[in-house]
Amino acid sequence: MLQTLRSKILFYLVLISMIGILIVSFFIQYGFEESFNSYLDRNREKKIDRVITEIEKDYKKNGHFTTDPVSGLLHEHAMTDQLYFQLYDRFGQLQMDSSNIRGMLNSLGLTEPAPIGEEWHSRTYTIKVNNAIIGKLVALYPKGLIDDEYTFIQTIQLYIYAAVCLTIVLAIIFSMLFSKKLTFGLKKLSFAAGELQQHNLDIRIPLSGLPTEVKQIAISFNNLAESLAKEEMLRKQFTGDLAHELRTPLATLRSQIEAFQDGIWEPTPQRLQTSHEELMRLVRLVNELEKLLAAENPQIRLEKIELEAGSVLAALWEIFMPLFKEKGVGLYIEEPQQEEMFEADKDRLMQILSNVLNNALKYTPEGKNVTISVQTEMEGYVGFKIQDEGSGMNEDDIPHIFERFYRGDKSRDRKTGGVGIGLSIVKALMDAHKGVIKVKSRLNKGTSITLWFPQED
Repeated sequence: MLQTLRSKILFYLVLISMIGILIVSFFIQYGFEESFNSYLDRNREKKIDRVITEIEKDYKKNGHFTTDPVSGLLHEHAMTDQLYFQLYDRFGQLQMDSSNIRGMLNSLGLTEPAPIGEEWHSRTYTIKVNNAIIGKLVALYPKGLIDDEYTFIQTIQLYIYAAVCLTIVLAIIFSMLFSKKLTFGLKKLSFAAGELQQHNLDIRIPLSGLPTEVKQIAISFNNLAESLAKEEMLRKQFTGDLAHELRTPLATLRSQIEAFQDGIWEPTPQRLQTSHEELMRLVRLVNELEKLLAAENPQIRLEKIELEAGSVLAALWEIFMPLFKEKGVGLYIEEPQQEEMFEADKDRLMQILSNVLNNALKYTPEGKNVTISVQTEMEGYVGFKIQDEGSGMNEDDIPHIFERFYRGDKSRDRKTGGVGIGLSIVKALMDAHKGVIKVKSRLNKGTSITLWFPQED
């Protein structure tokens, strides 16, 4: 019982609704009965005041108690309101008594017999004329409601009970509908999670009709599914790329070794050098993969020291100038106008900048230029901007270039021999430094990558 979320929501909604309905109906009924009894009491007092006024007026006019018109008024109240009076003079002698009318009516069968043990109220009023006491009036009336009053209050109670029952039924119906609507999105999410567990990476949760809170979870789930699908696509793509990268040198080595074994080739120094180059190509590939694994290690430890941006640029110039000169690409360094200090792991920093510079050199044709400058626009950071005049890239590729094994233009990477993990290493090391990467690129115009390093840890 109450194992599912919907059953729990339904139970508590119905429980709270019924408690609220019962409390409200109790106070309505109690308040109405109290108000109705107060109304009857006030109405009765008005009738008694009217009788007292008539008695005083009649006495003042005649100088003694007469039966007319007071007697008619007493009989009227006795017949219609079950309100009886006993009038006594100042000596205690009974002058009028309308209480015996009930017995007469009962004997004639004109009223319901008085219930056994029926209780009566009595109130005594002093009658004065010119501030002189002339007698007293005793008003008698049964406790509780009578005749039409009782019928009226029963009818009201019946309506209240009917309203309570109808409200309870409506509360149950709407609670069922609400609990179903509330858990509808969670059921969708549960079903989608099961599909994702079964490796259905195309599953997505429709957002229409979902509550805001569930919609946020659904959006996060869809983003997760999309990310997993993308990772799966990259994994398959990388598997194919890696197989291709391994197949070419392995096939070359195999054919050369078999040629040596079959005596078709002589193991000359030139041929051995070719085999060695293919072997080193495999070694470089494995080394790149090892670097990526090391950079993405969550327990990577950085030996941060305080560095000066200008000296970093000078070191890059010394390292890369020969390579750029060999390809015929210009390398320009824009020295900062003042010292800019920041904290970073020097070896990892040089690895980051070297990877980006190698990419810039790789995709910048002969006769074009690459420029490195120091940026200070972002408060609390020092940036290294590497601007090339290379082939650039599509805007759709920019968000993905730091993903592992991603390739925007596979043919271009094939020619350069890359496997798409150099920038992944850059991203992993920048995350370790808590740095920020900004990329701008235009196809056939060039690319600029700005690497921002925090000035303080």
